[in-house]
Amino acid sequence: MSTKRIRLVVAYDGTDFCGWAAQPGHRTVQGTLTEAVRSVSGEETEIWGASRTDSGAHAQGQVCHFDTALPMDPAKWVRVLNRRLPRDLQVQRSVRVSPAFHSRFCAEDRTYRYRIAERQPGDPFLSRFRFDYGRQLDLEAMREAAVALVGEHDFRAFTEELAPHVENTRRTLHEVRLSRVGGEIRLQIRGTAFLRGMMRRIAGGLFEVGRGHRPPEDLARLLDLAERDLLAWPVVLPACGLCLMRVRYGRPPRDSRTVLSS
Repeated sequence: MSTKRIRLVVAYDGTDFCGWAAQPGHRTVQGTLTEAVRSVSGEETEIWGASRTDSGAHAQGQVCHFDTALPMDPAKWVRVLNRRLPRDLQVQRSVRVSPAFHSRFCAEDRTYRYRIAERQPGDPFLSRFRFDYGRQLDLEAMREAAVALVGEHDFRAFTEELAPHVENTRRTLHEVRLSRVGGEIRLQIRGTAFLRGMMRRIAGGLFEVGRGHRPPEDLARLLDLAERDLLAWPVVLPACGLCLMRVRYGRPPRDSRTVLSS
């Protein structure tokens, strides 16, 4: 039977998940979705995601895809899967896409948001989705520091531990925006791709600037190969404040592996 490729947009509260990537013996987003799809199709389906979000991080616009021979209207996957999925993981949209589409390698950019509460903790439900600091931060100093992050840079000082095979730590950020909304600081970053822990360590560096523990110019120095090892690297803020907001694709989507090899 011929197969078709289905693209899903999913949202999840990552509090009780051990991240996106499937791990034996652990509750993960990828593993939970895979079980739901297999229970519908009866096939040994593999699901590919656009971003491997951290344990405890959330998503409003994660994108993933899988192949199936099941003769079902693609739009019906939303209703059918949501009947089988837990309440903290739900499918927002489902469409059929070209067999050439790949949720990870066709992505043009990803947008993440990090939330830092300046007010004292008072709502346990909101605390699941933000880092509760409880004091006012210097927003203008944070904005001054953020300017240096835009563009293509070596972000090695803004990652967690790197696997031995990871050599390329250059990434491009198109937008780094900070705003104050309802008693919290919101950091929104749009970039082509992110290293492990990169978003949370960038948030940590800006947080240190905002609380006066680091001068704004330090972030530019951390991007400099000659200077970054002279400075303490930024803290990594908790995953609860992080949310994958959107993954954007071109029209038509183009596989970056094909583009790089052409």
